[in-house]
Amino acid sequence: MVEVRGVFGVRHPDDPEPVESTKVVAARLLAGVGVALSLFVGGAVPAVIALMLARQAEADIRASEGFLLGGSRLASIRRQAWTAIGIASAVVVAALLVWVVSLAREAGGATYDGGVAVSG
Repeated sequence: MVEVRGVFGVRHPDDPEPVESTKVVAARLLAGVGVALSLFVGGAVPAVIALMLARQAEADIRASEGFLLGGSRLASIRRQAWTAIGIASAVVVAALLVWVVSLAREAGGATYDGGVAVSG
């Protein structure tokens, strides 16, 4: 048996090469889509999925004992996903604020057609 020294210590020659986790790649893509679509509120859905994939990827990377890579990218993926959720939330709050203000402006007007005589 031949010993191969690598970054993580002694490896058996039949061990697979370390590769990037596919969940990290998918989470990075979904976080980017979430940021791109966050102004249209639809970005919250891929951002939430990216957060779930990032959590799963972190568990997989820890369990793989060095054969899955990409753990260093998880922090930026989470930051992008939370940014997308924050922007989408701000858009929803702004839309609700505009709606409430428009309702308040209409509330000051007459509630009848104007054909009613008002005695004073």
